[in-house]
Amino acid sequence: MKHAEKAVILFAAALVGAVAQADIVHLKSGSTLKGSVSAVSNDEITFKSDDLGEVKIKRANVTRLENAGEHVIVRKDDSRVTKRLSVSDGAYVADSKPLDMADVKAIDPAEEKWHGSVNLAFTSQRGNTYENSGSAIANVNRRWEKDRVKADFGYYYSESGISKQDKRKSTDRWEIEGQHDHFWKKAFYSYENARYEQDDIAGLDFRLRLGAGVGYQWLDNACNDLTGKWSFNQEVGVAWIRNDYKVKDPSAEISYATFRYAHHLTFKPKWNEGVEAFHNLEYLPCVSDSEIYLIKADVGFTTKLFMDFDFIGKIEWDYDNVPSAGRKKSDVRYIAGLGYKW
Repeated sequence: MKHAEKAVILFAAALVGAVAQADIVHLKSGSTLKGSVSAVSNDEITFKSDDLGEVKIKRANVTRLENAGEHVIVRKDDSRVTKRLSVSDGAYVADSKPLDMADVKAIDPAEEKWHGSVNLAFTSQRGNTYENSGSAIANVNRRWEKDRVKADFGYYYSESGISKQDKRKSTDRWEIEGQHDHFWKKAFYSYENARYEQDDIAGLDFRLRLGAGVGYQWLDNACNDLTGKWSFNQEVGVAWIRNDYKVKDPSAEISYATFRYAHHLTFKPKWNEGVEAFHNLEYLPCVSDSEIYLIKADVGFTTKLFMDFDFIGKIEWDYDNVPSAGRKKSDVRYIAGLGYKW
């Protein structure tokens, strides 16, 4: 047999093998899809169709699933097994036996890993104005089944004048914050957090905050067919704050307890999954004096540029109703920069 004939036979055999191994979904509507199962959950199958691309199919709408591969099944006692999974009349079948869903916690659970981003911005001007300004913003987060951890860091600096010799520092601020959430129910959680910040221009040598409370995750990457994916949670609790001002206002408190309200919103539009809009708000009124309070808020968006690099645009607002003597109550920052997200 010639080499060319052998090559044709081997190619044909490989093609037949590939077709034979393809997953086939039979739907109640009578439609049939060929492709591959990429993920399975308790009620939904993520299927990469040869014709339609990636689609999500409700298990109840499937009459039969052929040639499905092995999948990880997590039982309610947290034990794990790997079995060949298929569907028959809308019910899962594992290794040719009906799967008892009452004993299943999850199928193909999402891998737990760290996510985060680092964004940098810098502006320089020479001529009639001498100016340098820059910022660095970073965050990391990770979600387990019952716990969530997140941390944020920010540094902002600027100097300006009419020449290098007479330039003056106009911004010098940095902040770091961390929070741990423990989910007692699917959406209800308790939290502990801590925050430390310094702002030389605002006359704040440091501010330390320690807090705890409860929260509710109203939406968790919930998909709306018309708009996109939404996440929204609210938190209430208490905090202890210690301030050290350069020049203390007579009405300011060095150390005091506050109530805390916060909410966090993110939105990923259906028409552009590379865009993520966000809004965060914190309000901390003093327990003993309602005239002493802090507000921190931001609004902005990130958009994917290429690979894992993105652009961020945001507005930050800090409000201290009793600031350091001689300083303004409100600070607003406009930030645009490039970054890396993972």
